[in-house]
Amino acid sequence: MARILSIDYGTKRTGIAVTDTLQIIATGLTTIHTQTLFTFLEDYFKKEQVECVVIGNPKRLDNTPSDSAQHVVGFTRKLKEKYPQLKIEMLDERFTSVMSQQAMIAAGTTKKQRQNKETIDMLSAVLLLQNYLEKKKHNF
Repeated sequence: MARILSIDYGTKRTGIAVTDTLQIIATGLTTIHTQTLFTFLEDYFKKEQVECVVIGNPKRLDNTPSDSAQHVVGFTRKLKEKYPQLKIEMLDERFTSVMSQQAMIAAGTTKKQRQNKETIDMLSAVLLLQNYLEKKKHNF
């Protein structure tokens, strides 16, 4: 079975998470500079079989697109153009950063560790992917 990859897209940094080949567990892969995202994905797709890419869809509390949504839409459009055979899903990413912070607190991390935005971005991608896996499990 192929992996599922999730992307917490940001204009500066992008968090990436991936499932195991059985699509059971979401694991943080890395956080990279967004400028290098397509290069990273190209290299990763050469090494690993990916069935689906889940991209965080930034929304406000009232369900309208957030200010960063236009960047995510542009990235998603380019990804679809470059990899038309790849299944791409958008998933509401509201609260993933807050939940990432709470998870880090629960894990006993220090305040300094919790201020590491790269860790938060990667953990947000993990939570996004775990949410996707839960929804997928309940839809079958």
